[in-house]
Amino acid sequence: MPRRPVDISVPDLSGKRAVVTGGSDGIGLGLATRLAAAGAEVVLPVRNPRKGEAAIAAIRRGNPDADVRLRELDLSSLASVAALGEALREEGRPIHILIDNAGVMTPPDRRTTADGFELQFGTNHLGHFALVGHLLPLLRAGRARVVSQLSIAANQNAINWDDLNWERSYHGMRAYSQSKIAFGLFGLELARRSQAGGWGLTSALSHPGIAPTSLLAARPEVGRAEDTMGVRVIRALSARGVLVGTVGTAQLPALLAATSPDARNGGFYGPSGFRQLGGPPGEQRLFSRLRDAEEARRVWRVSEELTKVSFPHD
Repeated sequence: MPRRPVDISVPDLSGKRAVVTGGSDGIGLGLATRLAAAGAEVVLPVRNPRKGEAAIAAIRRGNPDADVRLRELDLSSLASVAALGEALREEGRPIHILIDNAGVMTPPDRRTTADGFELQFGTNHLGHFALVGHLLPLLRAGRARVVSQLSIAANQNAINWDDLNWERSYHGMRAYSQSKIAFGLFGLELARRSQAGGWGLTSALSHPGIAPTSLLAARPEVGRAEDTMGVRVIRALSARGVLVGTVGTAQLPALLAATSPDARNGGFYGPSGFRQLGGPPGEQRLFSRLRDAEEARRVWRVSEELTKVSFPHD
């Protein structure tokens, strides 16, 4: 069955500065490409400079005049996050769009960050939490859109408050869900605090549905030597236009949240198809795990304690 084309229009972003984590491949590369094509200056903080250079070359093949710049960032190291924040603050350029898209998914064995946190919780949530904190003056100066990229996994399982770092027992998918639930609760609390404190930020959540991205593919750096059966099934369904999306459609909810004049503070954007697996992007009802404001405040407090990154309390 031929797949019906799905896309959105992106407004002119000339004069805007955008930062996209995880922009060296997959959904992040697609987002960076679209933002650059709309005229934004795009900053790509990457862990692997070689992949970053390849990403810039790919972007410029379609848009030779694209303004794209590499920076170093390892979200699994709070020192690296702080160094990027310091470098960008020294440049003094307001940031108008921040898409926190990077992530790691389901290492088969428990791994830790440079700071000793379980790898998924430390990278997907704490690294991004700290990055927003370090960039907050620039985000406020740019009245930025901040988009937190979640996953359908944020609608499963729960935060393991008794063992946040999964030291007593490790379950890859439950730990992944925890990282995305925590990150979503942070994004919603950021929206509330921005509104209450007059920070000028628009904080929205997005999720890509299901698509054949690299998250479940072979990733030797996280201990996965081969593609999972899951990603092989997803590729087959995607190629046939059945249920799930493509890498191209999966980027659209975050792109909508980051650029649409209709995207709202505290909004949640995802595919509109069956069970949000694929289809055109649109605003969705919050997942049940993201609806508890007190849980969000608890995530915020614990994240400040763990990262030693504080936000203003005005």
